[in-house]
This record gives sequence, structure tokens and C-alpha cells, in this order.
Amino acid sequence: MQRTPPELRSNARALRTHSTDAERALWQYLRRLRPRFTRQLVVSHYILDFACRTLKLAIELDGGQHASRVEADVARTAYLEAQGWTVLRFWNHDVLGNMDGVVETILATVSRASTHPQPLPFREGSNKPLEM
Repeated sequence: MQRTPPELRSNARALRTHSTDAERALWQYLRRLRPRFTRQLVVSHYILDFACRTLKLAIELDGGQHASRVEADVARTAYLEAQGWTVLRFWNHDVLGNMDGVVETILATVSRASTHPQPLPFREGSNKPLEM
């Protein structure tokens, strides 16, 4: 496993300290959610706004500056998805103006990701001890 470059770690720390209004609002919700989310997680050479390591779920918030960064965001999402991450993107104004809708989308994604794709079959008489 590669070590995180010190400059990325310090950038992530600074981003946690100087978060946007939308990031602070969403964090107030995500911090209580299970499985656990973290802020400003470094993955390779990217810093994710929010991430659930267990589910490999990344949540990215885009502000006005992101309109000019579409190609970079597409490349970032493609890289993360190739690494097995699911990426959800929301505009800051959606988080601030439609928190219920944003939370509903996140919860639906968490629910889908948390479900085992093929549940294990129940054994007949599962309360009985195994016979040897």
C-alpha cells in the first residue's frame, strides 16, 4: 500500500478546517450515519469530499467553480469507478436547498450497497445444532 504524500494529507486537513457551507451541512447528517463516513479522504492522488470506506462510496460536492472543471471531474470519477468506488455528485445549492432529496439519494445508495448481492440460503432447522 502506498503512503499518502504529506502535501495531500495537509491539503485534506486544510479542506476539513475550511469546508464550505454545503459540506458542513451534509457532514452534520453523514457523521451520524452507519456505515461510517469520513471527510476529505485521500484516495490515490484525489481528495474525496466524503467517503464510506466500507462501501467504497464517494460523495462529491460541486460548487460554481466545477462548471469549468467538467473534464477533470469526469476523469476523476472514471478513475474512482475503475478502482471499485461508487461516486455520487451533488451541487452545493442542491445540498443547501434540497437536503431531503440529497439524503434520500445517499440512503438509497447505501441501502443498495449494503445488501449482499446473493443472500446466503437459510438452512432447514437453522436453530438446531449442526450434526457431525
